[in-house]
Amino acid sequence: MRRIIAATLPVAFMLVSGAAFAGPALDMAKARIDAIAKGDVAAVTAEYTPDAALSWVGGPLDGSYSTGEMISEVWTKFSNAQGPQTATVGDVWEAANPKGATVVANVVFEGKNKVPVLYVMTYRDGKLVDEIWQVNPPAQ
Repeated sequence: MRRIIAATLPVAFMLVSGAAFAGPALDMAKARIDAIAKGDVAAVTAEYTPDAALSWVGGPLDGSYSTGEMISEVWTKFSNAQGPQTATVGDVWEAANPKGATVVANVVFEGKNKVPVLYVMTYRDGKLVDEIWQVNPPAQ
């Protein structure tokens, strides 16, 4: 029994302390959230691959965007609608392997409106390939 406990403790420690092993995708996601909050559409759109996809679920910008022009347009609309804003990041986690990494974050963007989102970003070779912006209002 002691051997089983001793063998599982390192694994349990790694699961609890995952943030200490954060990778480059987590850093890119944090910088991205900051750029969105600042309304820096050029920085936000520079991260995409040419065939990237953005799925915006809920709210007035609900839809699927699959071209650079469409994606730039939606981020411009969001930035203009929000004006100056802040971003409060809650839980963030990253899953990575040699093929790519996915970062998931609970974020509240607060400008003219308060927009809570579950934000999912998938990176391959340091570029954003897939993104889900799930508007996530609190339960009533």
